[in-house]
Amino acid sequence: MIKEWATVISWQQGVAQLRCEQRSGCGSCHSSGSCGTSILNKMGSDSEHQLKVESRHPLVPGQRVEVGITEGSLIRSALLVYMLPLAGLIGCAAIMQAWFNTDLAAACGGLLGALGGFMLARFIARRIGNDREYQPVILQIALPPSSFYLRQDNPSER
Repeated sequence: MIKEWATVISWQQGVAQLRCEQRSGCGSCHSSGSCGTSILNKMGSDSEHQLKVESRHPLVPGQRVEVGITEGSLIRSALLVYMLPLAGLIGCAAIMQAWFNTDLAAACGGLLGALGGFMLARFIARRIGNDREYQPVILQIALPPSSFYLRQDNPSER
């Protein structure tokens, strides 16, 4: 199970809207100033994602929850998104190269194959997107922010 903490934005009628902040894998080492991955992360936009998750328990805005998704569904989704267009690109480029024996035909075939792979991946993703197996679930619910209070002892009373 892949787990991540998220913040509740709202909860209405059993559906919680959550905000997940993407954490970078770098930034803690000493060479983060000259690292290519660190530089690319700084160039990109702030990665903040919102998602809706079913929750039987009432939640309040600002409350933290742990969200999880199974590894298998995540791997299948990644294979669908990355491998299907790549297979289309390579397969159609190879077929066009074999038929016409020109680089231009192979390039056009590769572009058409990649586009077809993206469209097929999008179609499949829409069909399986509502399956419960591919939906994130709430694993843990932290106490709401209103349940914490700060008690300050008066130093003169000691």
